[in-house]
Amino acid sequence: WSLLSLVKELSAQDHALVLVMGKGGVGKTTVAAALAVALAQRGTHVHLSTTDPAAHVAGTVDGSFENLTVSRIDPRAETAAYTEKILATKGKALDQDGRQMLIEDLASPCTEEVAVFHAFARIVMESRRGIVILDTAPTGHTLLLLDATGSYHREMMRKTAAFAAGRVTTPLMQIKDGAQSKVILVTLPETTPVSEAAALQEDLRRAGVEPAGWVINRSLAAAGVSDPLLDERASLEIDEIKRVTDRLASRAAILPWMVDEPVGAERLSALIGT
Repeated sequence: WSLLSLVKELSAQDHALVLVMGKGGVGKTTVAAALAVALAQRGTHVHLSTTDPAAHVAGTVDGSFENLTVSRIDPRAETAAYTEKILATKGKALDQDGRQMLIEDLASPCTEEVAVFHAFARIVMESRRGIVILDTAPTGHTLLLLDATGSYHREMMRKTAAFAAGRVTTPLMQIKDGAQSKVILVTLPETTPVSEAAALQEDLRRAGVEPAGWVINRSLAAAGVSDPLLDERASLEIDEIKRVTDRLASRAAILPWMVDEPVGAERLSALIGT
């Protein structure tokens, strides 16, 4: 399996969702950007977005493409927009005291979580009409989002009779649909990152989400190094690579360590193999 084969698979579809997940610092943004650029270069319209406040997808892409839209879910901006919407709707008919109480309630940290969830849900549901690649926040934040997604799903099922008729699709239903949504776990060929990715995979499976594949990023073993010191470090990766390919992943792609940071179309394309 390779990222190029995933790109070919996605380019044959008119809509799909790719969620790139993993702990911080493993290269999720790079993998997401590489997939998006490769699809755009093939003439596929794709929306690349991120829920990670620390991610710089636009900087990684480093350029504009005719078929590529780049965005990010900014928690502050989403919270401000959500607060304004609530004040304009629920707060419209309140008196001054009631409105002040609502403003105080909206100052809660929970408001940001709700606002970000709604933005996340919009991006997920957009994938019903086109190709969306989502660079997610590090594991813990992503699991909180998925938990909120599951809670929303259960509440909708409880309240909406339309579920019985199959007329409603929630974000969780979209993510669990393996035919249209693909979760890619990114890790490094090291013990701790692989163990953390394995734990994330188990959490996803408990939520009914089966990862479509793993990406082992920044591998010296895959880079074909010749320096004795680097070669020794590369040999230490072998057990972790086998752990992923033999025991943990249904499909796994291995990306080599690159001397230059994979930024811009040329280097991202080289990472994919296009």
